This record gives sequence, C-alpha cells and structure tokens, in this order.
Amino acid sequence: MVAVREVSLAGYLDRQQIVRSSEDYRLTVSEDDWWGEPLGGMLTRVLVQALAQRLPRSSVIGADTAIRVTPDATVEISIQRLDANREGGVILVAQIAVGHRNGRQDPMVRAFTTSVPPDGSDMRAYVAAASVAVGQLADAAASQLQAQGREADT
Repeated sequence: MVAVREVSLAGYLDRQQIVRSSEDYRLTVSEDDWWGEPLGGMLTRVLVQALAQRLPRSSVIGADTAIRVTPDATVEISIQRLDANREGGVILVAQIAVGHRNGRQDPMVRAFTTSVPPDGSDMRAYVAAASVAVGQLADAAASQLQAQGREADT
C-alpha cells in the first residue's frame, strides 16, 4: 500500500488562474484560463492515478482522504516551479520524498527537474506539456519507490 500525501506548491502557483511564467522576475498569469480545481489537490489526484498505473502490484491512495490505512510507503512531493521558461518549455521543479515503513526512519529526498516543449503557443498546448511533465514526475516517483522498496527488503 502506497499513500500519496497532498502535493505542496510554491506560493505563486497556489491560485485558480494558470501561471504561464515566472521568468525575468515577473509573474505572468492567465486571466481567462483557470485550473478546473485547486492545483495542489488536482496534482495529488493525478499523481495517485499515475502511480497506480505505474505500480500495478501496489494499491495507491491519497493519504489525506477518508480511507485510513497504515501504508507500506509514503510519497510526498513539493513543487517549486511549474511554468514556462523563455523558450516556452514547461519547467517542472520538485522534490520527491519516499519513506518506507520497513526501511529508513527518514524519507529519502530527491530533486526532480524536467522541461517539456509544448506543441504550440496556445493554452491547450501549454496544459498538455504540463501534463507530460507531471507524468515524468510520476515516473521518477515510481522509480524511487521501487528502488527504495528493494533497499528496505534487504
């Protein structure tokens, strides 16, 4: 059983409007395009689903839901950046912490960074690129879970 804790966000991302860029000490926010739900909760939900697909032999749940279990592993993700760079590529910078009940006392923390170029300049392309970046984050978290799970078993 893997429990994913609520994703934490850099303060500038914690808003309904979609942040397009934070380059050059300037925040560019879309006034007309909003996330369909609070970004932290949406990312947590999406990462739970993505990890369940990547770890088919494990049950993956959101740790902050009504379901109460003692997980074998926990995943915590802190997103420091999720916006476009000067070239228009969506940058995702995060930290992933994975802890195992049978392993180390302190979770292992790893940095994660990716850049995904959008297929166009419109909002649809931007959101699609952000989705690919979140998928890559899920890949990294799944790999970290599997690697640390093997360490905890030895």
